[in-house]
Amino acid sequence: MPGAAGEPAPSEEPVEAPAEPGSEELLAAQAKVGALTEDLQRLQAEYVNYKRRVDRDRELVKQNAVFAVLSSMLPVLDDLDRAREHGELEGGFKAVADSLERIVAAHGLVKFGAPGDEFDPRFHEALMHAHSADVTTTTCQNIVSAGYMIGERVVRPAKVTVVDPEPEGPGA
Repeated sequence: MPGAAGEPAPSEEPVEAPAEPGSEELLAAQAKVGALTEDLQRLQAEYVNYKRRVDRDRELVKQNAVFAVLSSMLPVLDDLDRAREHGELEGGFKAVADSLERIVAAHGLVKFGAPGDEFDPRFHEALMHAHSADVTTTTCQNIVSAGYMIGERVVRPAKVTVVDPEPEGPGA
């Protein structure tokens, strides 16, 4: 009698698929295809990551090369500034100087530092220090040599003389 103690009910009996010839080979082939697909997906992901890393490294090498070349040109740019200050930058030499300045600017080199700028130790190197009643914050008074940046990166800080506000109160 079905359902009696100790006998499973008909609905509880395991149902097995009829054995087809080659079904084990089909399951093995599907498992192998699944494993190979996973391997392929992993290799594709590794390749994409490798390509991103190589592109990032290539860009970093390019930026460092530009930085190194432009850094080595700073003394020439300083000489051009001094020549301009003394009125010695005229004629054909002025055209060469202007062309050189345009080229370095095209590569991202930006000159900064002007008298009256608020002193910022991230961008300025103080060479001398004084006090003045004419200022309310620490200010760059003279620019000894200009500073340069490429993007957000300081190539060289501006060398400046600095004035602070006069100290207040007795004993100052």
